[in-house]
Amino acid sequence: MEGIALSESERLARLRLARSENVGPVTFRDLLAHFGNAVAALEALPDLAARGGARSRLKVAPASQAETEIAHAGRLGAHLLVLGDPQYPPSLAALDPPPPVISVLGDLAHLQKKSIAMVGSRNASAAGRRIASEMAEALGAEGFTIVSGLARGIDTAVHRGSLASGTVAVLAGGLDIVYPEENRELQRAIAERGALVSEMPPGTSPQARHFPRRNRLISGLSLAVIVVEAALRSGSLITARFALEQGRDVYAVPGSPLDPRAQGSNKLIKDGAPLVENAGDVIAALATPAGLFREPDLPLFAPHEAAPSEPDDDMRSRILAALGPTPTPVDDILRETGATVPALRATLLELELAGRLHRDPGDRVSLLPEG
Repeated sequence: MEGIALSESERLARLRLARSENVGPVTFRDLLAHFGNAVAALEALPDLAARGGARSRLKVAPASQAETEIAHAGRLGAHLLVLGDPQYPPSLAALDPPPPVISVLGDLAHLQKKSIAMVGSRNASAAGRRIASEMAEALGAEGFTIVSGLARGIDTAVHRGSLASGTVAVLAGGLDIVYPEENRELQRAIAERGALVSEMPPGTSPQARHFPRRNRLISGLSLAVIVVEAALRSGSLITARFALEQGRDVYAVPGSPLDPRAQGSNKLIKDGAPLVENAGDVIAALATPAGLFREPDLPLFAPHEAAPSEPDDDMRSRILAALGPTPTPVDDILRETGATVPALRATLLELELAGRLHRDPGDRVSLLPEG
């Protein structure tokens, strides 16, 4: 569904806001809720960071940097979409928080279709790769867009199996960076016949901290996530966790109990994930709410909430005293301090922009050590 187009000044401001120091997806969302638009939020950033105790002036992304990124995306033939653009994928816009900016190389129509994610081990077995490829091909033939992460192993098999029907690869680096190198031709083919998606600016090499954000987009674009092979500690299980937090279903393909590559996927089944062996099982499971399904938590701050009044110094001190190095649920801070939601929002924004706050999974926050 297409909405009202943003003005060019607001689009540029949203890109600048997303690329400014200490502004992650949660802070971006809360700044828009607080100020109503990115132009006003940009102007307020230095003062907010100063109130949070920043020791140096916050680095706000200049307009020239945003314009360079837009031009780079244009040279690649990519679409740069900020939150609020009419063509921004509805499935991502519904996330809490949504990614502020994505770049897409390929056909945007694939991001509007019903999608299923398939992920698994990089060090996949031959049987696992075959199952992944055949299942992806069959689901693609049923009209689903298949989403994965373009890693070697299961991801590669998934993309190859669904290339003919249109597949989406979510990258951890920029759209112009090939990773892994062995998938150069596959990445090119997906750009021509499907779509490549990334949160990172062009020219960004994938780093370890980028992969959880990639995994969150994989699940966020999809109705459900299928785990084909996964060790107990793997990126595939991180993707499954994100899916549950987003209210998506998680399915798993069973594997041998003697194979460590299947221990994670087998555990998902033990924990209640529907067991699937083929496309028919997946389609049947989609018709029935999964045992692991749960509603996502409501956002702390409503996306269209009016700008609140600023907290006074006493309330800021009480909130700061309730924070520490141990991740603490935001709800606990509200109860302990008696703060209003707007006051807590404003204080957390100031601390994060000052580089003093860390957002932890499960809507928890912690103070970073000063140094």
